[in-house]
Amino acid sequence: KKTKNKMSYSNLASKLPEHLAKKVTKVTVNHDAPVNTTTFDSPAIFSSLGIEGSSEFEVLIEDFKIEIIKITDDEMIFDLIGVHPSIANAFRRILIAEIPIMAITTIYIMNNTSLIPDEVLAHRIGLVPFKVDPRLFNDREPGTAPNDRDTLTFLLDVTCSRKPGVPDDVPDNEKYIHSTVYAKDLVWQPQGDQGTDSFPLDKIESVHPDIILAKLSPGQTIQLQALCSKGIGKEHAKFSPVATASYRLLPSIEFLKPVEGQDAEKLKKLCPLNVFDIEDFGKGKKRAIVARDRNCSMCRECVREPEWQDRIQLNRVKNHFIFSIESAGQLPPEVLFSEAVKILMQKTCTIANAIATEMANL
Repeated sequence: KKTKNKMSYSNLASKLPEHLAKKVTKVTVNHDAPVNTTTFDSPAIFSSLGIEGSSEFEVLIEDFKIEIIKITDDEMIFDLIGVHPSIANAFRRILIAEIPIMAITTIYIMNNTSLIPDEVLAHRIGLVPFKVDPRLFNDREPGTAPNDRDTLTFLLDVTCSRKPGVPDDVPDNEKYIHSTVYAKDLVWQPQGDQGTDSFPLDKIESVHPDIILAKLSPGQTIQLQALCSKGIGKEHAKFSPVATASYRLLPSIEFLKPVEGQDAEKLKKLCPLNVFDIEDFGKGKKRAIVARDRNCSMCRECVREPEWQDRIQLNRVKNHFIFSIESAGQLPPEVLFSEAVKILMQKTCTIANAIATEMANL
């Protein structure tokens, strides 16, 4: 049961004096440096004032909320509200380095007469992302032979040759066949039960088929076999499922004094991200307002001059994170985040079980 008289983060701040509440909830970004950057972790830090927070789960989730701002096939932007910075950072690190995906790990080069050395060509091919759900495959154990449940096989076999009857004055891409080798030239070769009723798989190909792997001259050949298996970003960057995963604190901008007339016009022009707008409140009077605070990057152009420093205050909300996930294409961003949540839950259970075991042994 929820402990009586113990409050969530937002309720605790509402009971504090204004100057303390601001230190608890916001980072203030001054013209020279941010202040109040500390996160208050102890729920009893204000107990001397008769105000006590709580670290109990039932109380903490009162503030927790997720609001999706934008979602596409490759990108998701959402607000993660009411969590500690360590939780937001845990999600970011897991997204970058701990969600398993499929990538090429082994390449057997039978013939390479191009100008690109074997090791450079292998490195380029290893970074190509493929449209395949890694959750359908097993982890390949070290030292074991590949099989159809843990490995995909691709074949690259191209030779540059001249198109018959093409004049000399046309561009090379029209004059020659395979003068440029693309990721789409990596052809999936189903093995074992892959692609059958017992192991159904859609056609597997590169996320971006027009990635250039090599350039060939007439008569040059590349012939190789590539094996693709599961891994995580901690092992190699090719296994990272995101192009980027990042977050920033929600901007909060306050006017300490009204900004009106010509000053309002000047302030609007100062901001490179169009955060401010002009409000007409009758009789030709104009006043500056904050219209697009989420656009603010805290460049501090609006408080750089001394005349503005006592009129505008820039803040960031400490427990409100604007989270951005840009998928590399193997899995949709919403699936990546759900997988990150599962991994964090597994880590938490592992720690809880280890603590319980140690306590039982005391």
